[in-house]
Amino acid sequence: MNSNKRYGAWWLRMAAVYLVVGVSLGNYMGATHDFGLRSVHAHVNLLGWASMLGFGLVAQQWADTLSPRLVALQFWLHQLALPAMLSALAALMRGVTAAEPLVGLGSAVVGLAVLAFAANVWLGTGAKLRAA
Repeated sequence: MNSNKRYGAWWLRMAAVYLVVGVSLGNYMGATHDFGLRSVHAHVNLLGWASMLGFGLVAQQWADTLSPRLVALQFWLHQLALPAMLSALAALMRGVTAAEPLVGLGSAVVGLAVLAFAANVWLGTGAKLRAA
C-alpha cells in the first residue's frame, strides 16, 4: 500500500477519535451547563474531526500525486501539536494564564502542518494537471 494511503487511513482513524472527544465534550458542557470550554470544543471539532477527515480523504484520493515526505511531516506536526494546543487552551480557559505561550506555540505548529498540507495539495494537483 502507498505510504500516503496509510497516512490517509491514520488521518481517518484520528478524525474518529476527535469526533468522539468533541461530542463527549459537547455532551459534558450541555449536561453541566458549563460552557467555559466552548473554544476547546470548537477546535477539537474543526482541527480534529473535520480537518483530519478532509486530510485523510485527500491523502486517499490523491495518494499518487502527493509528496510522501510532506504527508508524513504534516501528519506528525499536527498529531503532536494539536493535543498540546488543546490541553493548553483548556488550561487557559480554566484560568491558568501560564498556558498562553503553549497555546501560541501549538497553534503555530498546527499552522505549519496546515501550510504543509496546502503546499502538498497545490504542488500535487498542479503536477496532475500538467500531466493531463
